[in-house]
Amino acid sequence: MGFSVTFWGTRGSIPTPGASTQKFGGDTSCVELRVGDTVLICDAGTGLRKLGVELMRRSSPLVAHLFLSHPHWDHIQGFPFFAPVYAPTTLLHVHCVAEGQERLRDLLSGQMEGDYFPVQFSDLGARIEQQDLVPGPNQVEGVTVRAMRLEHPGTCFGFAFEHEGAKVVYATDNEIDLTFPDPDQVQKDLEAPRPVSEALVDFVRGADLLIADGQYTDEEYPQKIGWGHARATTLVDLAVRADVKQLAVYHHDPMQTDELVEAKLETCRRRAERLGGKLQIFGAREGFELRIG
Repeated sequence: MGFSVTFWGTRGSIPTPGASTQKFGGDTSCVELRVGDTVLICDAGTGLRKLGVELMRRSSPLVAHLFLSHPHWDHIQGFPFFAPVYAPTTLLHVHCVAEGQERLRDLLSGQMEGDYFPVQFSDLGARIEQQDLVPGPNQVEGVTVRAMRLEHPGTCFGFAFEHEGAKVVYATDNEIDLTFPDPDQVQKDLEAPRPVSEALVDFVRGADLLIADGQYTDEEYPQKIGWGHARATTLVDLAVRADVKQLAVYHHDPMQTDELVEAKLETCRRRAERLGGKLQIFGAREGFELRIG
């Protein structure tokens, strides 16, 4: 059956609505994967609001699965505006690599305290259940899910989803360059192939679609080292090494206009050609839907 994948939020760090971001979008991280009637949601950025409107239109009652990569604002700030959590007919499973049963409340309820938001987490009508992911494969309504810790301040995880031979990997907020033995060496020769963590290569290997953080250009990255995000060109090296079929460059920097994102993507395509890969590269953009498998 494979996956239907829809991008609802593709921007990193902070929402950036406006004329200069209309093509790729200004809402923050949120991607929907569907397998039949099973709804899998990656992250709860501001794009989650629009997805919620669509889900309410599609069906009631609703059962959905939310996978949180980490609790930074741009990955949870859409949750209070997610219409299904106000409906008593909704069952929302929140999946995360958590530390105890209070972790869910810490992640989502803090931003809904009275000083910040008029509705309390305890007032939501939906049934919300935490599901902790275990090491190795997890089964979610017939979909195999694996998690991997990524290189980002605090704690952040990527997710690999597999169903009937199709594989989609969601791996945002991952500073791949910090895993190099000598990160400074990359700046000396930007054209040279870059070392990539073997564990990360194995995690994404053979993906039909890799949705991954490619926030920075080579020119931007030296001023952002340690901020937890990848340069898009290094992401290409990972995808080529791992025999990925399609790469969605994701988590666009809030300072990048549509034109700058296009230029970043063109640089990535040229690099993939030089590396000899058959990789298809596109920029994640809001509202875009594609079938995988």
